[in-house]
Amino acid sequence: MLPTNATLLVIDVQQGFLDPSWGPRNNRQAEANIARLIEAWRHDGRPVRHVHHSSRSATGTFVEGTPGFQPKPEATVVAGERVHVKKVNSSFIGTTLEQELRDAGVDTLVVVGLTTNHCVSTTVRMAGNLGFTVYLVADATATFDRLGLDGEMRPAAEVHEAALSDLSEEFATIVNTAEMLRKLDAPQPLVTA
Repeated sequence: MLPTNATLLVIDVQQGFLDPSWGPRNNRQAEANIARLIEAWRHDGRPVRHVHHSSRSATGTFVEGTPGFQPKPEATVVAGERVHVKKVNSSFIGTTLEQELRDAGVDTLVVVGLTTNHCVSTTVRMAGNLGFTVYLVADATATFDRLGLDGEMRPAAEVHEAALSDLSEEFATIVNTAEMLRKLDAPQPLVTA
């Protein structure tokens, strides 16, 4: 169901999100699902790419050279896997991600990571606009409670669902981990020009 070079894009699965300043979050199983997908991709010899956020502010939770910048254990990078470091929400801005994907003939991305409504959403929107086929794995993403413009705190689960709804069909196909793992069982051959 997926081209053999469909790339798993792991966004911002970093220690900085453990900082209590982020507040309550949803999908506590997201990292475990991310680990399952990474393992499956590696087992099949499929490409895995990581995106790490680098705080522009010295007080951010993802400052390079600090523990917060490091990946969580579920998303440890292994030899041969590319890491793209970004300073904004989109994984495509200020990185070589798009060019490297084009050079490798990749047209399908499977996106996981943090947070659903910020860097994941921004990357998925841009990937869709750039012409990539995008699958977003709903239970391998998560977000945090967010203050609404009305001053009411919106629960993370609600923020997550709203972000997924906004992305569905127009920018990505929303799937869960089990569905994505099933797609790996029946891969399509790589189509080359």
